[in-house]
Amino acid sequence: MSDITLRLVILLLVGIGAWLLIWVGKRFVAAQRERALHAAPLLPQTPVDEKNMTPVRILAFSSPDCHQCHQLQAPALQRLLAARGEQVSVVEVDATSEHELTQTYHVLTVPSTVVLDANGKAHAVNYGFTPTPRLLKQVDDLLAIGISIA
Repeated sequence: MSDITLRLVILLLVGIGAWLLIWVGKRFVAAQRERALHAAPLLPQTPVDEKNMTPVRILAFSSPDCHQCHQLQAPALQRLLAARGEQVSVVEVDATSEHELTQTYHVLTVPSTVVLDANGKAHAVNYGFTPTPRLLKQVDDLLAIGISIA
């Protein structure tokens, strides 16, 4: 086998290996998101939710040392609140101390956001930074189906 052929075969194998690794990673994240969406609804009497009885609630998972959470996600959530006012509330969750919520929603990274209806059922899970337009679409989709406070 010539040197160039061997190099092409190795390059092809590395490419296939990288593709498989990415594919497995995407499948893992999709499975975690699906588990989070099927999690038991967050009960209204949960202390984190008592003051947030709006039609749509967003759990914003972060940590004290997460720069992306504070520099990108927090302003995006503020823009969302400014655009939708009384229809949305944001609950800040410290992923490092709220282990039960972190496990319930299969939080893989911070920032992460979980969009809940008034009954506490998850309708969207976003891992990593989520821009305002995507959050607005998720909130508008939820409001459009008419989920109301039970």
